[in-house]
Amino acid sequence: MERHFEKELNNLRTTLEKMCRLTQESLASATRALLEEDRTLAERTFVNERAINNLEIDIDHGVADFFALFQPVAIDLRFMLAIQKINNDMERIGDHCINIAQSAISYAGFPEKSGLLELPKMIGIAQSMLHDACESFFTKNLQLARTVLETDDIIDELNRANTREAIQLVKSDKSSIEQALEILRISRNLERIGDLSTNVAEEVIFHVQARVVKHHAEDPKS
Repeated sequence: MERHFEKELNNLRTTLEKMCRLTQESLASATRALLEEDRTLAERTFVNERAINNLEIDIDHGVADFFALFQPVAIDLRFMLAIQKINNDMERIGDHCINIAQSAISYAGFPEKSGLLELPKMIGIAQSMLHDACESFFTKNLQLARTVLETDDIIDELNRANTREAIQLVKSDKSSIEQALEILRISRNLERIGDLSTNVAEEVIFHVQARVVKHHAEDPKS
């Protein structure tokens, strides 16, 4: 029974690692599609999304079977709950990557462009947050998880800055309204990816320390 328990646990971990890699690849492809105006890169995001959705279903079934077979307790229970929540977060991040890829295609179609405002900064931060959140879970690196939590405010502020700058852009050039809307859509999706990465980092702290830090219930630095 113990050997079977460990095997199923490792299978779920391996499947989630694959899902995290695909999600990071989707974000990289979608954002490169925007920065490089490359539709082919956007198409990679669409292909990855199908694989991510299939993995989400596999993990959902695997977690349900694990609970039914082994009835985990203590740290194993927290690990399974974390997998279940992170699985959902990764699927949602995949959806946001699709939105970014679609906007990247639309943005590339504008003959004259007014600039991407704060999006290049946001892209770098969102990619780092997602990578660090996933890495912190699989390595149980609490410091990395805390770094993700601390970075969330930065990406939120950049999203607000994009809103302010987009309003000024439209005021100065009414013809740029469609571009401004796509920029704001991308900005909002990047901000949501930051939020979901923060969720993952919170699950790391819960899994390792059995501490809840959601909604600042506890200072993550303590």
